[in-house]
Amino acid sequence: MRAQDSATPSSSIAVSDPAVTPRAAGAAARTAVADGPGATGPAPGFSAGRSGTVLAGLGVVAFSLTFPATAWGLESFGPWSLVALRSVLAALVAGGVLLAARVPLPARRHWAGLAVVGGGVVVGFPLLTTLALQTSTTSHAAVVVGLLPLTTAVLGSVRTGERPSRTFWVAALAGAAVVIGFTVQQSGGALASGDLYLFGALLVCAAGYTEGGRLARVMPGWQVIGWALVLCLPLAVAGSLVALPLEPVHLNAHGVLGLVWVAAGSTFLGLYVWYRGMAAIGVARASQLQLAQPLLTLVWSFLLLGEEVSAAAPVAAGAVLVCIAATQRAGRRAGRESRPVRS
Repeated sequence: MRAQDSATPSSSIAVSDPAVTPRAAGAAARTAVADGPGATGPAPGFSAGRSGTVLAGLGVVAFSLTFPATAWGLESFGPWSLVALRSVLAALVAGGVLLAARVPLPARRHWAGLAVVGGGVVVGFPLLTTLALQTSTTSHAAVVVGLLPLTTAVLGSVRTGERPSRTFWVAALAGAAVVIGFTVQQSGGALASGDLYLFGALLVCAAGYTEGGRLARVMPGWQVIGWALVLCLPLAVAGSLVALPLEPVHLNAHGVLGLVWVAAGSTFLGLYVWYRGMAAIGVARASQLQLAQPLLTLVWSFLLLGEEVSAAAPVAAGAVLVCIAATQRAGRRAGRESRPVRS
């Protein structure tokens, strides 16, 4: 039979090559999938998992500076002005990068997900935490981050179909308990007036993280946060025009640096590497790296704001690192067990 008479395209017919080992063939197949349309990086494997963990970890470091930088920003701006300005600046950076790269508009089916990302991590979380920081210290506000990894893992399991192991959930619950217990102890064990804002921020941010992690599987992570920021730009501009005349502005070095960091560092660069990491290792595994975020925030609060940190911090940090290692190991083991066996 001639090639043109076949119903199967010749390019899709697998030809056995005795010189190619099964391991090499598998690696080539994974590379081909990774290079396909919409790919954001190599297919899941040891190298991809390691790079994904590093990227998500860099995102956590960037996020850990958000509360101290917000406290600095509030020295110069009111809460509504600060949130609106950070969104405008971040959207201008993102829009410039998207234009320079000549990135086409996302498919229509992705806009609803981008709206969830924008509503959660561009508008909702910054606004609610900024309002909370008017009456709460950054140490106390870290309570919400202590619950965020577990909440994100739960929503990610529901939204993306990930099914972490029992060991993962035990380690995640233990890590959340350690972080919550430590941060509540640091705040004197009492709830602050801004806690309603913090719990609301927890929910909207977890939803934004989950949806962004899902979208980052079909488009590069920087485009996910970039388009979410651009989508929120009209609302941010309107908010700036309304808030700036109504709230006092007292520019100083701390205020300007805080605004620049929450706009460029936390909102754009931090979310860029965070979503790339989530796409590589999954929403559940990446979320548990955030167990370290409250402790990092306490360190920055001590160094930048002069807030006191107790001697229990190293003990809590060690316990959290053990829980993080357990969740990452459980995630890697589940990933290996879920791979199909090649004959």
